[in-house]
Amino acid sequence: MEFQFGFLRFLISDGRVLLAQSGDGFAEVNVVGENRDSHLGNKMICSSESSCLKYISHELCANRLVIVQRSELVEVRTYFFIENASNAVRVYTEVENISERAILLDEVSSFVYSGFCGGCGDAENAYFYRFLQSHHAECQPRKASLSELGITDAFAAGQNRIGGANIGSWSTKEELPQGILEYRGKFTMFQIQSNTSWYYEIGDRKTRAGKSLYLYLGGANGTFGAWTKHLAPKESYRTVTVALCVSDSLNGVIGEMTKYRRSIAGKNGADTDLPIIFNEYMHLSWDSPAEEYTRTYLSVAQRAGADYYVIDCGWHDEEDGKIIYPYVGRWKESKARFPHGIRATTDAIRACAMKAGLWIEPEIVGYKCKEMLDYYGDDCFLHRYGKKICVMGRYFLNFRKEKVLSYLSETIRRMVEDYGAEYIKLDYNQDIGVGADLQGGSLGEGLEDDRTAYLAWIDSIRAAYPQVLFETCSSGGMRMDYCTLSHFSMVSTSDQTDYRKYPYIAANVLSAVLPEQAAVWNYPVAGNGEPGEPFHPDRAWVESHIDNEQVVMNTVNALLGRMHLAGHVDRLSDKKFELVREGIAYFKKLTPVKKIALPYFPLGFTRFGQKYAASGLRDGNKIFLAVWNLNGVERIEIPFESKIKSVSVGYPKTLPTDFSVEGNFLTVRFDKAYQARFFEVELFSL
Repeated sequence: MEFQFGFLRFLISDGRVLLAQSGDGFAEVNVVGENRDSHLGNKMICSSESSCLKYISHELCANRLVIVQRSELVEVRTYFFIENASNAVRVYTEVENISERAILLDEVSSFVYSGFCGGCGDAENAYFYRFLQSHHAECQPRKASLSELGITDAFAAGQNRIGGANIGSWSTKEELPQGILEYRGKFTMFQIQSNTSWYYEIGDRKTRAGKSLYLYLGGANGTFGAWTKHLAPKESYRTVTVALCVSDSLNGVIGEMTKYRRSIAGKNGADTDLPIIFNEYMHLSWDSPAEEYTRTYLSVAQRAGADYYVIDCGWHDEEDGKIIYPYVGRWKESKARFPHGIRATTDAIRACAMKAGLWIEPEIVGYKCKEMLDYYGDDCFLHRYGKKICVMGRYFLNFRKEKVLSYLSETIRRMVEDYGAEYIKLDYNQDIGVGADLQGGSLGEGLEDDRTAYLAWIDSIRAAYPQVLFETCSSGGMRMDYCTLSHFSMVSTSDQTDYRKYPYIAANVLSAVLPEQAAVWNYPVAGNGEPGEPFHPDRAWVESHIDNEQVVMNTVNALLGRMHLAGHVDRLSDKKFELVREGIAYFKKLTPVKKIALPYFPLGFTRFGQKYAASGLRDGNKIFLAVWNLNGVERIEIPFESKIKSVSVGYPKTLPTDFSVEGNFLTVRFDKAYQARFFEVELFSL
């Protein structure tokens, strides 16, 4: 018997339910102490229960499929869903202990997808895109053939695997939990929706149909994430959710995942128009805001077109900005920096027809903040091996504790009702590592439970203050996963401080984050000193160091996503300031498009150090395209899949732009090392 759900086909044969194209199962569950009949090293397949699972039933109705399997020890229920807007299939698995004794799990897959890419014998023609990450270098896709990555046809079941994992509370610090497989014009994209540790694996295995490739997707496990889970009889465990989609092109498969992400993204009524945020942190106040400075920036932020004005780190506590982090945790206004109270300043922001925002790092307490350490007591912090976890002068709060939730909920109430914040930036600047001791479980389980509790708290404050925008930031994009982003309407994509490097992130990031969620800094006036040093140049310095093209490139960087305006735009000449205003006005024109358009990569992805970049948004035959010259390319030729009907410059209209059109090619010519332009391109239908 066969049945189909979306692009997945299943076969029931000899009492087992299998993926039809590979003839193998799709669920892995390992019970500690049971036989793992495998010599496959670190591969996660061939778990103790996988070959023992027998088909019990399946229920297929409309957009939902549930398949039930059972061994002597566990019942495994795998749930599949299709969102109407996309061909993506969303999957998670539940495991119930059906035995009469307690068991210990150290692995449960969300889903194992197999039978794609033609098998190991054609590994040279199969490719994998992984999305590398780092602080200031987010979303860096790398493409290689499966053969180059070590997949061979040498043996029917070898130890080699292509693996990706995160271990810790920064879910995307080294790699995004997503990837793309390409084989002879067919593309499959996956994402793992985990805000903690996660794991994927590509490898080969023997199947009933011979030898096939598989893609294993899941959260933490015993090997990668120090995760185990005790289950008493009748207790259950649910995995993280994963999603897969398919298409016949790179743009197509990213488009399908984009449509799926829109169905799960955090929504906020106050965010409907994608307002412009002015945040005085970057290249301005850094960690040392002050009442007198903030008041001088208000009118210029308003004139530029900002809708919100955010005061970042430093509005709290009395310590100098250079040493403030070890002392944070009270989250009460600084009398030294804001002698008239923070409410007087947020009222001044509102008087300038903008809404006020404040920063907070709620998940930590500085290790020198004695008042809060005494208030909470050791029990309210995360521990590892019985000791509080301390990283870069921070202890990490335990969100399973009512005392923590109570204090932080009161903090948010105070920021909103007493201090007048209508925008709160929630930051998180360190990773706790492998996990935490929590209520006697494993380190991985402790981390998972705490992070689940954190997001439940986020949901509670969002429900309590629906008029407030909540941004998630983790030293830029260190938690840029769709478990997190299903609870927030906006995410900081990077803390990159150099506008000439930001295009390497901005040109790729729409493959990972929705355009309506992806916040990018626009800081036309940037200093040459170390980040963090307060920067207050005079107009003469700005006029001699900042040219029109720097203003334009900063703005183009942010046009495809959300704009976080920053820096001393107050020191720009009238002509350069008008370039900022023109860019913001154009950004607002793009708002309706951003909420429906799909990412478009006419030149593929961009690597750091590349001399040029181009990416955009596509709505039908209309393409909104950013083009960057990055260190001296005079001519960039951009192909489209059909003939070009028309091209116009979207931004800047007030500076010269040299371009030409021939057939399905747009050629852009530059005369300076760092320049950018934004185009509107209309194509003839194919």
